[in-house]
Amino acid sequence: MRILLIEDDQVIASFIAKGLKEAGYCVDHVDDGLEGLDRALNNGYDLGVVDIMLPGLDGLSIIERMRDKKIETPVIILSARRSIDDRVKGLKSGGDDYLIKPFSFSELLARMHAHLRRFNTAAESSSCLTIHDLSLDLLSRTATREGKKIDLQPKEFALLEYLMRNSGNIVSKTMIMERVWNYNFDPQTNLVEARISRLREKVDKNFSESLIHTIRGLGYVFEKKK
Repeated sequence: MRILLIEDDQVIASFIAKGLKEAGYCVDHVDDGLEGLDRALNNGYDLGVVDIMLPGLDGLSIIERMRDKKIETPVIILSARRSIDDRVKGLKSGGDDYLIKPFSFSELLARMHAHLRRFNTAAESSSCLTIHDLSLDLLSRTATREGKKIDLQPKEFALLEYLMRNSGNIVSKTMIMERVWNYNFDPQTNLVEARISRLREKVDKNFSESLIHTIRGLGYVFEKKK
């Protein structure tokens, strides 16, 4: 799942982004309100985490413009403002939750899960990816093939989700590094190959048909071969 984080405090942003990536989420972080609005309006995110006080454009204005454009993506507001009036104002602007700084990462993650679960109830198909006999539940973070549960580490889950969302299309190592790890591609690293190999061991090895295929010189494709 893709999360948009709009936060200009680099310490807080790093803390949140690191935790979410370790939990298997793909995180896009921006520290400017105008850029954050552009990302929110033009990219399909599953959830937003937005600070109120931002350079360029404040967080409440970002949320209001999202709602004006009929973008219903859940948004959790971050703020050091503690008054009831501030919280009410944040929720009235279109925010789905209001988290007061400082906060624990476990609380943020729990609130995210709750909003993602509620948001996807209305469109249940978007919370589960199924291709051939492999299913990925994006809310419970579980994978099954032929009804058998597959135990995946957070990054393995994120990698499999990315491959399945791009089923039938070739994705390069550069694309995988940027989307799954948020890294620039380093031609000297074998990180992608190593993770693909481990994923194949779990997803393909003990099943009759392979779903993850290498396209020599180009990258990988997830599909059932005809």
